[in-house]
Amino acid sequence: MGVTSTKEVVEQINKFNSFDKIDAILSVAPYYNKPNQEGIFQHYKEIASASPVPLIIYNVPGRTGVNINAETTIRIANELNNVIAVKEASGNLEQIMQIIKDKPDHFMLISGDDALTYPMIQLGASGVISVIGNAFPNEFSTMVAQALERKSEALQTHYHFFDIIKSIFEEGNPAGVKALLHQKGIILNNLRLPLVPVSESLYKKLDNLREEINRMA
Repeated sequence: MGVTSTKEVVEQINKFNSFDKIDAILSVAPYYNKPNQEGIFQHYKEIASASPVPLIIYNVPGRTGVNINAETTIRIANELNNVIAVKEASGNLEQIMQIIKDKPDHFMLISGDDALTYPMIQLGASGVISVIGNAFPNEFSTMVAQALERKSEALQTHYHFFDIIKSIFEEGNPAGVKALLHQKGIILNNLRLPLVPVSESLYKKLDNLREEINRMA
């Protein structure tokens, strides 16, 4: 959940009437208009105040054009009781370590980057909100569980997934993972414009990588 206007996000929350079926809201940082760090804090303060369920902030500067820096995330974690976690997809391990080092115990840092999930868990992340997990839920969740338990097998599984994780983002997300789901017979390979299905060459590449994962399972 998220738009460029704080007021609109609050209105969406107020209009929604099925929170009894929801554990938490994932809310992306305001995109396009590039608010400063104080603006980001005030944005989440308003949303957290309006939300009847816990809030997870989503930091993905590659898509929004703005980074929620470590200091702001930690301030949110300490001052906004209804915010329980951050989905971190900045790719900045120094920032990630700063958050893990300084966050309060109740606040979780969750990987938002499949390729970095294993190293992030080793640094102290609590888990992942995954893209590749939609296509390989059992296999990828097993890797995450192994990593959380500090089992050596997790590293090998991490590298089994490394190439296919890179490949699903080559022509944009969610086109890559939808191609995989189509290959598995779960969905049609349809996307809404301006997104389009992956090229034939990438489709074949993903199919081959998918078969490799299946053989390793």
